[in-house]
Amino acid sequence: MTCRPLPALAVAVLLAAAGPADAAEPFRVEGLPRDDSLTIRETPDGAAPALGQIPVGRRVLGFGCTNDTPSGLTWCRVKFGRTVGWARRRYLTPD
Repeated sequence: MTCRPLPALAVAVLLAAAGPADAAEPFRVEGLPRDDSLTIRETPDGAAPALGQIPVGRRVLGFGCTNDTPSGLTWCRVKFGRTVGWARRRYLTPD
């Protein structure tokens, strides 16, 4: 299966659907080996450039999730420190 980047319009729609900052939902990174980390990506796609890493057990803020992605997997818009990007929902547990 070939993964294609999302068009800029699709990314804008996904960002708008994430809602305002006051709709942030806290999550904790879990489901990975203790010494591993979750990658924050530029777009909701495993082939997208990595923007950063979130260590297991750390908290992040989530701003909405979508499964309207090239892979059909669910990704959430997250903020960790100053980094804002997309992370797999599978590894985010409501905190």
